[in-house]
Amino acid sequence: MPSLSPRAHTLAAIIAWIVVWWIGEPIPIPISAVLGAVLCILAGVADAKTALTPFAEPTIFLFLGSFILARAMCIHALDRRFAYGIMSMGWIADKSWRILFAFGAITAFISMWISNTATTAMMLPIGVGIVTAMSDIQKKKAGRVTKPAQFRFATAMMLMAAYASSTGGIGTPVGTPPNLIGIAMIEKFCGVKIPFFKWMQFALPMLIIMYGLLFLLLYFLHKPEMTLLEGSRDFMRQELAKLGPWSRGQKNALAAFLVTVCLWIIPGFLAIFLGASAPLSKWYGLRLPEAVAALIGATLLFVLPVDLKKRKFTISWRQAVDIDWGTLLLFGGGLSLGNLMFSTGLAERVGQGLLRLSGAESLWAITGAAVFIAIVASETTSNTAAANMVVPVVIALALAAGVNPVPPALGAILGCSWGFMLPVSTPPNAIVYGSGLVPIIKMIRAGFLFDLSGGLVIWAVLRLLLPLIGLA
Repeated sequence: MPSLSPRAHTLAAIIAWIVVWWIGEPIPIPISAVLGAVLCILAGVADAKTALTPFAEPTIFLFLGSFILARAMCIHALDRRFAYGIMSMGWIADKSWRILFAFGAITAFISMWISNTATTAMMLPIGVGIVTAMSDIQKKKAGRVTKPAQFRFATAMMLMAAYASSTGGIGTPVGTPPNLIGIAMIEKFCGVKIPFFKWMQFALPMLIIMYGLLFLLLYFLHKPEMTLLEGSRDFMRQELAKLGPWSRGQKNALAAFLVTVCLWIIPGFLAIFLGASAPLSKWYGLRLPEAVAALIGATLLFVLPVDLKKRKFTISWRQAVDIDWGTLLLFGGGLSLGNLMFSTGLAERVGQGLLRLSGAESLWAITGAAVFIAIVASETTSNTAAANMVVPVVIALALAAGVNPVPPALGAILGCSWGFMLPVSTPPNAIVYGSGLVPIIKMIRAGFLFDLSGGLVIWAVLRLLLPLIGLA
């Protein structure tokens, strides 16, 4: 690349190396991200302070607090209590379409707050249990044994567990790592802060539309063999009964979770009723940003006792350390490389090149291109790695075109969660594929249709709502 500094040329070579390793995974992806920062220091692209400071960004601690909260919910089976409780409700009864709808809605809701991988791992056995119950019903009615893998409804349930987990993640900033990665990059490179409540103003309507689309797609692609599944509600109630009465740990985990969510959404209400520039709104934003709120909730877990005499609390340190530290390292490494791309001028040059290549010039044409570039990237690597690769480039592309970079960046962020075609696209896809109930051809077919239709919905909702909430 002519007219680029030697530092930028070196950085381009390092990024190319790291991207290849993110896709091929010869070593764990998080270690590749750390290696990128280390190579930048060794090659003289940046000093140690510049390259490593992003690993201590406030968003890292937002991740940390959220992960510990999610871990406590899993340890005390609070997530399963909610899932079984809702699935055993009278409205759902034993009708297959209602079961599929409720199963996916619960999955999407839980995934708004904990990782999509953990959500899928939790919901998978519930889905398998329902499908097994369906097999038993078929045996009683028809007198023959039908394996669960032979049911179209089994495929629908498994794909719903995976796809609804990824779809639910877009609903809140903490729902999936690309959201927080992108929000941090928008704030750093564009100077625009997107609070928790403002994100939900466009993401929640998008989630509702997406989920409706997902339900219709999976239902009509894999229409259930039986419209009535007698006994499925009894199965749910039996599983709920096995959990016993509410435990002290469940109550404590719920309390810490609710405190955190309240602290996250209070700024939105302050902005609505007092205005974003009101003294109280500013004070709250400075004293209780999202990262601090998450850490307060996580700290409560170590304070609220389960058995004070035995000095047992809601979560122990040994339990808390079993979180996804790799995501924290991956986020820090991606942000470090993103910072250096802008400071060396590499991002601007890449953006200009992509702009000429794509031919997109208007704000919404660039946003549409960003959405589908991110979707393609997410099919070949993890959504977190895809966000680290795509978002800074899209921001640079928008700046090179002289348009507001926020809508294209948001399009890229959301597109990074939209990899549904292959088992390797996301961990949820891999989990349900491993169940043996999802033929690869059916995953590719449903995934392609949801990729395409979902990308169009992302673009349309951003086009409609972002101007209304002041982000475009």
